[in-house]
Amino acid sequence: MYIGKKFVQTFFFVCLIFTLIAMSIDYINKVDKFIEHDLSASVILSEYYINFIFWINMLLWPMFLLIAIIFFTSRMAYQSEIISILNAGVPFRRVLLTYLTVTGFLTLLHLFANHHTLPLSNQTRLNFENMYIYEQNDKGKTRDIQMYTSPDEKIYIRNYTKKDSTGRTFRLSRYDDLQLTYLLQAKKVSWIEEPNRWKIHDYTIHTFDGNDETIEFGRGKTMDTIVNMHPSDFVRYINQKEMVTTLDMNNFIEREKNRGLGGSKTYIVERARRTAESISMLLLCVLGVSIASRKVRGGTGLHLALGISIGAAMILMSKFSVTFANGDNVPATLGVWIPNIIFSIIAYITVSKAQK
Repeated sequence: MYIGKKFVQTFFFVCLIFTLIAMSIDYINKVDKFIEHDLSASVILSEYYINFIFWINMLLWPMFLLIAIIFFTSRMAYQSEIISILNAGVPFRRVLLTYLTVTGFLTLLHLFANHHTLPLSNQTRLNFENMYIYEQNDKGKTRDIQMYTSPDEKIYIRNYTKKDSTGRTFRLSRYDDLQLTYLLQAKKVSWIEEPNRWKIHDYTIHTFDGNDETIEFGRGKTMDTIVNMHPSDFVRYINQKEMVTTLDMNNFIEREKNRGLGGSKTYIVERARRTAESISMLLLCVLGVSIASRKVRGGTGLHLALGISIGAAMILMSKFSVTFANGDNVPATLGVWIPNIIFSIIAYITVSKAQK
């Protein structure tokens, strides 16, 4: 109870301090954009900073956890409290279990937030950033676009303009058992309104029935039609994966595969990262307790320096592993979990050598 109380108090104190520092640095970097777009304080706070606080905490909770554990455990060790507990007959595993119980609860909260709550919060924050701060974040294709709108229908657009949702050199093909049955060609296609209504300009329609072909010319004419595509299909923000809950991500991955658009591996990696990042808190807990419970010359300062170095190394390795997992050399899930595998080995070694 004593350790658990000090753990929780120190953890949330560390969260508060580092959150205030992060907000100050972020505001200094973005204040020019806020002024440029004449944004009011209420808009900045409600649409951005409330969600920024949530995001920065979920991003750095593993690091905050490690710092908190090392900070108060090292002080306990320096004041000989850990030695007294062990001398009283309490086994080290019992002490470690107390830490892991609190960490397990925080891990579950982090896991739920990573997969569900944080993406919903990110939608508001990242839409704000994409609109006012990083206006060039859209990396969606605008040339030579091919995608399936259904299992038997495929479209092609040579050039697409996102500003007015128009495409040049448009082609729609329909198939029946790999046999072409319908071909619509148009010089231009433009978005009208929901649900998926488009206007076809200067078109030609080919209909095939076995060896028979019927051609309908619409040169100089327009035609309204329903096409199973939406202007949002051509938008791909570089941080878009962070705005999708895991449940929606599963559906999105399946849809992307069916439409032949590619890029689904990025989302598979993101899904695996969310779980691996939360589980890393348990490993950091074990590392932190094993290191800080031993009384050493240099005290808390040495422990904190060592702990921050370990946390930074793990975060850096996690970033590299995400990049590595996005390649074709290893399975996505395995690539993301490499840091956890390595640090689980380190955690086992440190526990075996911890003061008993």
